[in-house]
Amino acid sequence: MPDAVQNELDPITLEIYWNRLISIADEAATGLLRTAFSTIVRESNDYATVLMDRNGDSVSENTGGIASFSCILPKTTKVFLEKFPAESWRPGDGVVTNDPWLATGHLPDFTVVTPIFHRDRLVGFAGSISHSPDVGGSLWSADCRELFEEGIRILPSRLLRAGEWNADLIDVLLGNVRVPRQVLGDLQAQVVANEVCARGVDEFLGDTGLDDLQGLSAALQVRTDRAMRRAILAVPDGTYHATIEADGYDEQHTRIVCSVRVDGETMHIDYAGTSAQIDRGINCVLNYTHAYSVYPVKCALDPFTPRNEGSYRAITVSAPERSILNPVYPAPCSARQLTGHLLAGAIYQALSPVLPTQIIAECGGAPTMRALFSGINRDGDRFSQVLFASGGMGALPHRDGMSTTAFPTNVGAGSIEAYESVAPLLVWKKRLRTDSGGAGTFRGGLGQEVEIELRTAGPARLSLLSDRHQHPASGVLGGLSGAPSVITLDDGTRPHPKSRSSVKPGQRITLLYAGGGGYGDPKLRDRDAVRADLRDGYISADAARRDYGLA
Repeated sequence: MPDAVQNELDPITLEIYWNRLISIADEAATGLLRTAFSTIVRESNDYATVLMDRNGDSVSENTGGIASFSCILPKTTKVFLEKFPAESWRPGDGVVTNDPWLATGHLPDFTVVTPIFHRDRLVGFAGSISHSPDVGGSLWSADCRELFEEGIRILPSRLLRAGEWNADLIDVLLGNVRVPRQVLGDLQAQVVANEVCARGVDEFLGDTGLDDLQGLSAALQVRTDRAMRRAILAVPDGTYHATIEADGYDEQHTRIVCSVRVDGETMHIDYAGTSAQIDRGINCVLNYTHAYSVYPVKCALDPFTPRNEGSYRAITVSAPERSILNPVYPAPCSARQLTGHLLAGAIYQALSPVLPTQIIAECGGAPTMRALFSGINRDGDRFSQVLFASGGMGALPHRDGMSTTAFPTNVGAGSIEAYESVAPLLVWKKRLRTDSGGAGTFRGGLGQEVEIELRTAGPARLSLLSDRHQHPASGVLGGLSGAPSVITLDDGTRPHPKSRSSVKPGQRITLLYAGGGGYGDPKLRDRDAVRADLRDGYISADAARRDYGLA
């Protein structure tokens, strides 16, 4: 019971235990990174590892993974427990799914959960999520009209039983993907990560003398819940509104309408009025909508308390069914991040009048812009490679936004050398983009310019997932918008920003990533900071005069 644990453990011991549990999740993440086959995991950070108690509630998360994954994984584990009751699990078991509505919102993410046993008793679960390099179908695109086109869907299934892999399931999966070696290698890495976590928990319980995680988990959740409630209580009661316009798909522009209601120590985020779901893959399932609503609130109100299940109990989220934030099956949703990543900006815009020192301007890297190349290399082998790069973060109340840095996701770019080593692609240029950060008292983070050449004997497919072409990241409290996204081919044409096209051998594509919005009146920016930006090439002389009034 939580009261018993709180009475037995002083706050210092509890903190030590919590830090050790976080380190176990981090060690599991290290196991995943060091054994994964794809650069999506090894280089670009598109994964998460979570330790959960016997109920499926999160106890600790790895510190470097995707925050939305960590928020969603306990929900998926509870779904697993409905199909596979706790008493049916055995050591060496593993369960998997990539169902968008049960897990992280699109098919490329595989969720794998493993039971943790101590002294022959089930004491918890180790979970991991990673973005697979291939799931068949359209691979990763925004232009499909139904989920069935987007790839293979694995309903909750046993991946392993008592240490034995489900050969039939693996055969079906690998028979539907283009790069089976990478897909299987990453799945095996997820199992390794979960095993590392399970061993760490078994050792932890042996060292501490605890029988299981339940009491400790409950006590930790009480603390995170209290921390969030205290933070919300400091926000003035009321209902705050914002509307975000997005590029949508072709003539189907989309809109996010956000209302944030604060009532004492609780908060409700409602998206009534948001655009209806569309027949393209930018729909965002409710799991993902919830995750990218509560996580930005955590960052703004309670950034220093480690996250677990209790962190989000004071916050509720709703979105109309059949909207782009709560679509119904089988709506296409492969590029759900093109909608979900916009939610942080909507929430912060709504809260800016009452929390001006705790929010940031909109990010040019939200939503992320992705370019996926797939085809046959000169050796006749298939390749599938995603460019993970970011636009600029929005400006903060006390400093400039970080350049080429993603938020609210924290997927990284990885090294260009690793990127080029696994695919016939040559990166000719990767540099900061002048004048891309929105002007303000504090400037938005810069986007970047990337130029890539295809080096194959034949054409390859290019799948683009992008936004911010027509609706750049807006500034806040007087700050100006950042620069929009631009994608061009070397013949001067512009490929569809959310569709699949063909790239010829030797052809180059240039991607200009959007900049973040500015914070505050640009005329109030420190003059020395403006001169430094001009000297460093972050802004042009024209921008210095036009936006900042520098003579």
